[in-house]
Amino acid sequence: MNFFKKNSRSYICSCCGKKHDELPMSYGSHAPYIWFQTKAEDRDERFSLDSDLCVMDNKHFFIRGNIEIPVEDEKKAFIWDVWVSLSKDNFEKSISCWTKKGREKDSEPMFGWLSTSIPCYSEETLNLKTMVHTRKLGSRPSIELEPTEHPLAVEQRNGIKLKRVQEIAERILHMNG
Repeated sequence: MNFFKKNSRSYICSCCGKKHDELPMSYGSHAPYIWFQTKAEDRDERFSLDSDLCVMDNKHFFIRGNIEIPVEDEKKAFIWDVWVSLSKDNFEKSISCWTKKGREKDSEPMFGWLSTSIPCYSEETLNLKTMVHTRKLGSRPSIELEPTEHPLAVEQRNGIKLKRVQEIAERILHMNG
């Protein structure tokens, strides 16, 4: 008999019937929701955007972070890479320690509003209340959702099964087709 180890990350898609070699454990957005709602020709003038920070009209301030969701029987969490709006004061506090080693020790959690519309949920995720937790240099902030009954908040609290990760992958893979 020949035994082989199955790749636990491959799956047969229930939407298209094809085998996919990898089950992604992270998805994200390269900009806050409002950026996508702004006319493309106006973005350069209205936004300052890099991979982690965004400012709109010098009035709206965003930081990129991770919502981590525990996955049953997995060592690593499933991650939604999201944007959160911060007050000007909290944004400036974040910037002031952005490149400092040990920044996580000196930073208090900051209130923010989720500014990413995440697919795969029966309720909109925009404007959910969050707390932004600064992490060590080189790591994006951890985003903690207010413990409500919103499906995303429930998943963050209770975790999900690998089957749910596959459902998310299938939904995102087939969103535009």
